[in-house]
Amino acid sequence: MNASQERNEASKLPPGQQITIIVNGRQHAVTKQDISFSDLVALSNTPTGPNVTYTITYRRGQGNKPEGSLVEGETVKLKDGMIFNVTPTDKS
Repeated sequence: MNASQERNEASKLPPGQQITIIVNGRQHAVTKQDISFSDLVALSNTPTGPNVTYTITYRRGQGNKPEGSLVEGETVKLKDGMIFNVTPTDKS
């Protein structure tokens, strides 16, 4: 198992456990302890394309950083009831 696979396994919750998050007003149940920028874009059901970039903000997060933003390539630790806003922007 390589380092990436080990991190992926370590970020999973025990079997049967889920965390409920809200992405653009819709609830989603996830089985990981953290979530990536790209996972949030996929859950958001927003337009995609070569000229689309995204702004992601969150609130109701973990104690040391309850609110903030994510950029491409970053992850954030999840907390039940955490709220994400994913906003697409055209680069034109």
